[in-house]
Amino acid sequence: MNSPAPHFCECDFGECRTDLLPLLFEMSQIVTESGNLTNTLQILIRLMRRHMKVIRGMVTLYDMEYGKIFVHESFGLTDEEAAKGVYFLGEGITGKVVESGQPIIVPRISEEPEFLNRTGSRNDVADLKLSFLCVPIMRGRKVMGTISAERIYDNQSLLKLDVEILSILAATTAYAVELYLLENVRKVELEAENRRLHSALRKKFKPDNIIGNSKPMQEVFNLIEKVSRSRTTVLILGESGVGKERVAHAIHYNSPNSTESFVIFNCAALPESIIESELFGHEKGAFTGATAMRKGRFEEADGGTIFLDEVGELSLPMQAKLLRVLQEKTFERVGGNMPIKVNLRIIAATNRDLPDMVAKGEFREDLYYRLNVFPITIPPLRERGNDIIELADFIVAKFADEMGIAIHRISTPAINMLLCYHWPGNVRELENVIARAMVLAEDGVIHGYHLPPSLQPPVVSEVSGGEGSLEARLNAIEYEMIVEALKLHHGNTTEAAAQLGLTRRILGLRMAKYALNHKNYR
Repeated sequence: MNSPAPHFCECDFGECRTDLLPLLFEMSQIVTESGNLTNTLQILIRLMRRHMKVIRGMVTLYDMEYGKIFVHESFGLTDEEAAKGVYFLGEGITGKVVESGQPIIVPRISEEPEFLNRTGSRNDVADLKLSFLCVPIMRGRKVMGTISAERIYDNQSLLKLDVEILSILAATTAYAVELYLLENVRKVELEAENRRLHSALRKKFKPDNIIGNSKPMQEVFNLIEKVSRSRTTVLILGESGVGKERVAHAIHYNSPNSTESFVIFNCAALPESIIESELFGHEKGAFTGATAMRKGRFEEADGGTIFLDEVGELSLPMQAKLLRVLQEKTFERVGGNMPIKVNLRIIAATNRDLPDMVAKGEFREDLYYRLNVFPITIPPLRERGNDIIELADFIVAKFADEMGIAIHRISTPAINMLLCYHWPGNVRELENVIARAMVLAEDGVIHGYHLPPSLQPPVVSEVSGGEGSLEARLNAIEYEMIVEALKLHHGNTTEAAAQLGLTRRILGLRMAKYALNHKNYR
């Protein structure tokens, strides 16, 4: 950009710019000698802060491939505010400068509707009195970014003078910016995307997102937090369906090695004849069909975590091999004799009673003590109280999105049935029950009669004379409607009968049929 030389020596505006010259020379020397953008921007920021009385400053870079303009360096902004400073061509003042290649002066931020405050840094009333100057960083006709500055101005001539100075600064940095974009912008974006995805994984599997606020689960969360800090071996215990794998995820993704591999292996999912090859790998020619060397799960998890689910299903010979890995972190591939050393954390899980298996000789005692360094027992769903309601609501929301079914709520009788059931299949069974009920629901509400017969109140089953019969379904619907009416009218049978279109006497007979007492609903 060709701009007239600013008159650095004129101090009629109340501020002089003669002290900028040495720093401008230093900037030009650094760019000429090394093209180092970091060093160049350090001097640029010093110029703006100390000699131009700038309150906030930003250097944005323009990624032409994606059309995105992002804050690369700034002062007067927090890291969070700078991260929000992402614009597209023509968007806000910054986007317009990149689009047009022309500087823009905003005398007062409060009077400019195009000013977006994307970073969210200008929330004080005093900030509205600031002026905003933005100039393009260009090489030839190619715009590569912007330099912007904010400060209080009362003099239009001084605004124009500082735009000229910023234009000189932009021209001085252009070469270093171009080199940086060519060499780093793709790498920077890939690293940012990697951090974003990793953050999403941490969020997905962090203990806060394991649904439940009951006291037993709070104790589990406390144990997860403590053990995540180390690489201690963990043994997760609990009935089938309680969410042991999710706890293993939470431990790994909140640990110091969370960026490394997390490998899952179900010890009961494969025949014993191939488990050894799956866990330890094999050499070429180790057995028929082994046409190439293959790494096992332990090698894949090196540096990270391996989760051995249903470890109680391993045979005694495989238990001995696992014991060696726990003791020495060393093993050989099938068909090989070269020791392979790994550095990883082992998390094991089982729904079996391992002490009982040890007593019966079905599980090695030494392996049990090696695994049982830090045990975490996940409580069954029946012991988690109102977590059942919270889980049910979460599952409804998740399935509603996946299945495209609009479910607004779960009725009170249905909630009572969920709370009274003993849940032998735990969270997995709850998911299946909710999925079935959502398919049956027609009015956006899950009613009690949408739940399986196993969850229906005993009194309804007794009166109906058969859980799967038409009469059982009708009785379940009638029972729920009566309970809903009594709850709505706080046990007032006259009002409840009127809502149901019954006489008080008929309602009384129906209530007696289901052993309902109006006093329980006051």
